[in-house]
Amino acid sequence: MSSYVKATNFATKDTLPTGDSNKIVKGTELDNEFNAIAGAISSKSDIASPTFTGTPAAPTATAGTNTTQLATTAFVTASLSAVYPVGSIYVNAAVSTNPTTLLGFGTWEAFGAGRVMVGFNASDALFDTLEETGGSKDAVVVSHTHTATSSSSVSDPGHQHNIRHYASTESAGSTVNAGGPTTQSFNTTETATTGISVTTSTTNTSTGVSGTNANVQPYITVRMWKRTA
Repeated sequence: MSSYVKATNFATKDTLPTGDSNKIVKGTELDNEFNAIAGAISSKSDIASPTFTGTPAAPTATAGTNTTQLATTAFVTASLSAVYPVGSIYVNAAVSTNPTTLLGFGTWEAFGAGRVMVGFNASDALFDTLEETGGSKDAVVVSHTHTATSSSSVSDPGHQHNIRHYASTESAGSTVNAGGPTTQSFNTTETATTGISVTTSTTNTSTGVSGTNANVQPYITVRMWKRTA
């Protein structure tokens, strides 16, 4: 991009005495000036939808600016750096390139190899310190035994049934009418049992699995990086 610099000082010609050859405005002087002006203009970008070439520069906005001001590469890098402060975790499920290269800022190191992340919990001693580790994928899934006990067998102790008899008190040969005078008596059957008995058997049943990789939760593998500087 070039800037216009005037080559002829036309105002000084007015101060020259009449008859001085330098007082005359020459066509070549005008031509040179117009050519210089045209060259400078053609190297400038249009106001509407310009296309820049080379490495154009612009003022860098302060952090947090939210206007239509141009965002320079310095502003974008500073904004991303604020999104990922030191201690942040960057996750990528496609590439293994260090975020220093991908994002253009900071120092990053691989983080959490073979581990999943869990939220901080101040009320749980296992999770009350940042970057605290624990657990094992090879831990035993505890084997345990179910036991049932009974003091004795349960059987039918036997029981009896009473049979009720009704007899008419009218004389022999008479007709017994419903609702007439009657007497009743009871007979008792002999004691009997059903022969059914219930016994609770005691059986020890072990369940559970022990072994390598027996305690791994559902997971998905990604690359994780922690910003250290």
